[in-house]
Amino acid sequence: MEAMMNTVRAWMENPVKFARSHGVNVLPTAEEPDSETEVHILIVEGFLLYNYRPLLEVCDKCFYISIPYEECKMRRSTRQYTVPDPPGLFDGHVWPMYLKHRREMEENCMNVEYLDGLKSREEIYNQVYENIQNTLLNHL
Repeated sequence: MEAMMNTVRAWMENPVKFARSHGVNVLPTAEEPDSETEVHILIVEGFLLYNYRPLLEVCDKCFYISIPYEECKMRRSTRQYTVPDPPGLFDGHVWPMYLKHRREMEENCMNVEYLDGLKSREEIYNQVYENIQNTLLNHL
C-alpha cells in the first residue's frame, strides 16, 4: 500500500509530468500549468483501498460498486483462473472476507457513494461521470 501511496503522491505533485512518464498523452493546453484553473482527475481502483486511512485522506470522492451475494457468486463462477477455485472457496473465504472488508470500510470511510452493480457498465459510468461533473461545477 505504501508503494501505491508513493505513486499517488507523485501524481499529486505534478499530474502532467506523471502522465507523460506513464505514456499518457497530455493536451497541449496542459503544458502551461495554472493551478487556479487546472483540473486533474486520478482514479484509483480496488475495494480494499478504502481500508487504508492514508489514501482516504487524499481522496475527494469514493465510489463503491455493490452487488448482492447471488450475483457475486455467479460472476465469480464464470471467471477463468489459471488455477480454478477449489470447491467451497467462495462461501468459505471470498464472501466472508468481502463482508469483513466492507464492514471495515463502512466504519472508516464516511464519504462513500454506493453504486448498484446490477446496473450496466454504461449506467454506472454515466452516474459517476455526472457526479464528478457536478462536483467540479460546484467547486469552480
